Amino acid sequence: MSRGRAPAAAGGPRLRDLQESQDVQDPQPARAAPPPGLPAASAASAASADPAALVARLRADGVERVRIGWADLHGVLRGKTLTLAALPAALDGGITMVSTIVLKDTSDRTAFKVFEPGALAKLPGFGPANNLVLRPDPASLVRLPWAPGTAWMRADAFFADGTPLALDPRRVLQRALARLAAFEGRGLALRCGLEVEFHVYRIEDARADPHAAAWPGEPPRVSLLHPGYNLLAEAWADRCDEVFGIVQRTCEGLGLPLASLEVELGPSQIEAVFEATDALAAADQMVLFRNGVRQALARAGWHASFVCRPPFAQVMASGWHLHHSLVAPDGANAFMPAAPAPGSTPADAGHWLGPTGSAWLAGLLAHARGMSALATATVNGHGRLRPGALAPVAVRWGRDNRGAMLRVLGGAGQRATRIENRAGEPMANPYLYITAQVLAGLDGLQRGLVPPPATDAPYAGDDPPEARLPATLAEALDALAADPVITAGLGPELALVYDAIKRSEQARHDAAADRDEWMRREYFARF
Repeated sequence: MSRGRAPAAAGGPRLRDLQESQDVQDPQPARAAPPPGLPAASAASAASADPAALVARLRADGVERVRIGWADLHGVLRGKTLTLAALPAALDGGITMVSTIVLKDTSDRTAFKVFEPGALAKLPGFGPANNLVLRPDPASLVRLPWAPGTAWMRADAFFADGTPLALDPRRVLQRALARLAAFEGRGLALRCGLEVEFHVYRIEDARADPHAAAWPGEPPRVSLLHPGYNLLAEAWADRCDEVFGIVQRTCEGLGLPLASLEVELGPSQIEAVFEATDALAAADQMVLFRNGVRQALARAGWHASFVCRPPFAQVMASGWHLHHSLVAPDGANAFMPAAPAPGSTPADAGHWLGPTGSAWLAGLLAHARGMSALATATVNGHGRLRPGALAPVAVRWGRDNRGAMLRVLGGAGQRATRIENRAGEPMANPYLYITAQVLAGLDGLQRGLVPPPATDAPYAGDDPPEARLPATLAEALDALAADPVITAGLGPELALVYDAIKRSEQARHDAAADRDEWMRREYFARF
């Protein structure tokens, strides 16, 4: 549940200022910054020293192993854990990973019959479970605060001949951000602030009986962290204190810009709010946040779930609210108008946004249905999009209106002027969710689109079908396939595979004899 944060007075602190100039000219995280969790000397050597020197430094700092991670099409980290002895060879030549990892649905089933002739004909470079190569990036080195002696590096994916993997979601976002920066030579960059709702439960029974193993397995039996229905109650925050401490220490150890932890309305539901940063860094941070919080809390006996709707009767759905703005090379907020557009009214986008912001907003509206499968990426998540749930159901925007899909905040002279997309779910792939914003908004800029008036009745229910958000994952995939701007921006290979793995997910749900049990195992046990 995203709550409004008024822009700070001039000179005051700005926790959510979306046009802070730091690092906005470079869509990648600054490589000179020391990786968190390691002494400064080790951090510097990670980016600049030869592999042998890096290993020596890590060993001196008590690191015994390094995980190499790559985010798949679901935004889930995959990879291998290397000994320090194996790290130099990995830095020099990469490590192998079976290509079927890229083709798996949410249950880890491969959606393509890779051993049948012609099954991979539309996927150049793919073979019958052939190898890909992951190349670690030493600049991403971080020590995992919950795992003694363990560090982590992000990897980029390639084919064995050195060709970059077109299905790498992070690379797709980088490509979209480069297109944005090149638009009219303006050097625009996207800046994002994340608000992520999720649930945390105490594990009462891990259900680890090997005789009951299944694919997917049974989720743990859990009890509530807090009873809910007492929004922002400090008494409930006190019940969350142990969990809040673990989450805070995890984020700080990973170098994530956590700003606040808040008690949400639903039972066991909380929210994490992050400072704004450049778009690629924000996506990287979301991947690390979900991965790290689940692992750190599990070690302490808690089950953290980023499933939109956990499988309980009295549950409040979680959303991922994506605040964003565009910034110019000088750090100026490209959404912020100097003054309301002449003759505009509060119902007009130009009253609150400059021409760039208005056209961007119109692009998001024009492609809202097409990018829905990237923002709400699961069968489960589409159950959130219903009236009265502080979630959108229609393709509408509103001025500080939490029922609208797009919530416009700020205005003339307000440095934190931004758009909040409220359609996302916490399980969405961060790279693809943010890529969709770039592709849609950029189309609005290129075509000079003009948004319709703001809504003050987001749940009026009188919208034609083409103005409603898809009600199911299958409908969202149809809308994505029908949107040439989004599919072209993703690339033909990624668009094809994403459609296949998500239709596999939908088909297995539809065929399940007990769909509630399917949801429990498919999502709550694993995400």
